[in-house]
Amino acid sequence: MGDSTKKARVILVGVGGATCSGKTTLAKHLKRILPDSVIIHQDDFAPPQELVPIHPIHNVQDWDAPAGAISWDRLITFLKHVKETGVIPPDHRSHDHLNEQKEIRVDDDVRDKWIQEFENIKRQKNVKDDERIIWGLVDGFLLYWHKEVIDQLDVRIYLRVPQDVLKQRRHERHGYHTAVQSDPEGSLWRDPPGYWEDIVYPAYLEAHREVFVDGDVENGAPTSKVQNLILLESLNISMSEAVERCCLVLKEVEEKH
Repeated sequence: MGDSTKKARVILVGVGGATCSGKTTLAKHLKRILPDSVIIHQDDFAPPQELVPIHPIHNVQDWDAPAGAISWDRLITFLKHVKETGVIPPDHRSHDHLNEQKEIRVDDDVRDKWIQEFENIKRQKNVKDDERIIWGLVDGFLLYWHKEVIDQLDVRIYLRVPQDVLKQRRHERHGYHTAVQSDPEGSLWRDPPGYWEDIVYPAYLEAHREVFVDGDVENGAPTSKVQNLILLESLNISMSEAVERCCLVLKEVEEKH
């Protein structure tokens, strides 16, 4: 993850939003730009399939309700370890490569400009400081539910997309791989009929009600639950504009470090 002769300082960047909001795509674009960066997928901290709770009303596995969808203690311990050591545990494995994703391009001039910008900052810091910056890009659909996870994040980005668009995108997907650390290939989960309406979207509202004023997840302003939340209204801007806005903030954060 970088020059091991220098002390590591880790900056954890949360990239959150609903399923199908574009958060993983944005995180991957940022990774291509930021030197010494790694993506940490919250989905990799889902419990084993046999431990995923059954919805009490609809009698199907509930992969979305915040209390049971993530092994929270394991995720929090992992983030603290990365932040303290600058090292991803060698036994950690991700299954993100198994999931299909549409390619949403970023303008070459935007990407190249920011690659150069962060390389320049890195060179300057190498001369002045005896430390290196490591970027941990934490992407997930429940990043802003658990206070201890929020507290670990130095930058908090949120992509907001209207419900009807999310629903359409979810239905267009062929499924999700439910691999976990003990079974990295896992199996393919396909939504049963009504899963979006009965499980996914209600759980999304539950997880984010306190993040927005009056619980208005669709249109509300951010509350104080997530301090300094960078809210991206994704349908109103291009991916290039999203990258530009994020990089401006990340540059400012790195220069402060």
